Amino acid sequence: MPEKKEVRKDPALVEMNPVQYLKGRGAQFNPKNRFLKNETVKEHIEAIDEWIEPNVATQFLEEKAKGIVNKVDSPDVGMWYSMNPYQGCEHGCTYCYARNVHEYWGYSAGLDFERKIIVKKNAPELLRKFLMDPTWECLPISLSGNTDCYQPAEKKFGITRKLLEVCLEFNQPVGIITKNAGILRDKDLLARMAQKNLVSALISITSFDEDLRQTMEPRTTTARQRLRVIKELSEVGVHMGVMLGPMIPGLNEHEMQRILKAASEHGACFSAYTFIRLNGAVKLIFHDWLYKSFPDRADKVWHLIESGHDGKVNDSRWGLRMRGEGNIAELVAKQYAQYTKKYGLNKERWELDCSQFRRPGQQIKLF
Repeated sequence: MPEKKEVRKDPALVEMNPVQYLKGRGAQFNPKNRFLKNETVKEHIEAIDEWIEPNVATQFLEEKAKGIVNKVDSPDVGMWYSMNPYQGCEHGCTYCYARNVHEYWGYSAGLDFERKIIVKKNAPELLRKFLMDPTWECLPISLSGNTDCYQPAEKKFGITRKLLEVCLEFNQPVGIITKNAGILRDKDLLARMAQKNLVSALISITSFDEDLRQTMEPRTTTARQRLRVIKELSEVGVHMGVMLGPMIPGLNEHEMQRILKAASEHGACFSAYTFIRLNGAVKLIFHDWLYKSFPDRADKVWHLIESGHDGKVNDSRWGLRMRGEGNIAELVAKQYAQYTKKYGLNKERWELDCSQFRRPGQQIKLF
C-alpha cells in the first residue's frame, strides 16, 4: 500500500491512492471499517506471496434476510417504512450516505460498497409474510430508502419486480426513488398500480454535465434517460417527481433551475432536494475523489460544503442535516423555492391510497 500522504488541514483526510484512478468506480479505495479491529494491507509491493489482490469485478452475495420492511425513525426523510432488496450499490455515487451501512455487514464503505452487492433473494416472501400480519396497518412503503432498487443487479435478479407484484396483489401503496432507467422494465406493473393510486416515483437527477456524472455517478444512466423515465411513466399515470440530491456548491448547484424546468416539461409534478452532507466514511471517499477529479477547484468546493455545515462537512441535527445552513445553503433553498413555484412542481397535493389494502381472501366490510 502506498505511503499515506496528508492533505489539507484535516489529518483524517488522506490520499490513499495518489496515482491510480479506477475508471467505472466512484470510490477509489477502501477506507477502514470502524467496526473491525484488524485489516489486511499491502505494505511492500514485492510481497506478492503474502497478498491476494481484491477481486475488481462485481460480486453478488446472496443473503437469506430475516426481514425486509424497516420502520424509518428519522423525522426528516419523508417516509414511514422502507425496504431494500439490495445492500451495496454498483452505481458508485461518491456522495452516497448509504455507503456507511455496508460497514455493518463487515465490508468497507468504499470499493466494497460498489463491488460486493448483497442480494436478498427471499425478499418477496418476507414482504408477503409482513403484509399478512394482522397487526399491519397500511401505510406507504418506500423502495430504495437506502440503496437503489433498480441498480444493475435488478436486471439479473428481478427482486424489485417481484416485490411490486406482491404489493399490487395486496393493494399496498409504494413510493420509489431511483436514478436508473431500468424502472421502465416494470412500466406495465406501475401503470396498473397507478390506476389505483398506489405508486409514486422520484427520479434522481444531479447534473446534465456528462463529464461530471460519469466521474461522480459512474454506473448510472444519463440525465437524458432519466428525463425519458419521467415522461414515459407520467404518461401511464404514475405520479412522477424529481429529486435533486445532493446539491453540491461549486459542482452542480447552478444546474438547479435547468433540472427543475426539464423535469416539469417531461411530466414531473413534485420535487425534493438535499444539500450535500458527508457522513462517516463518505467524508474520506468524497474528499479523495474530489481532489483527484477536480484538483483545480477542490479547495473551493470543499470549503463551500463546510460553510453549509458550520465549518464541518456533516451535520446530524434533524431538519438541518439535509438542508444545511449559512449563506450558500440559504441561497440554494431560495432558488429551490422560487423554481418549484415557477415550474409548478409542488402544485399537486395528493396522497397514495391506503384504503384499498386487502389481504388475499379478506372480505370487504360493507357495514
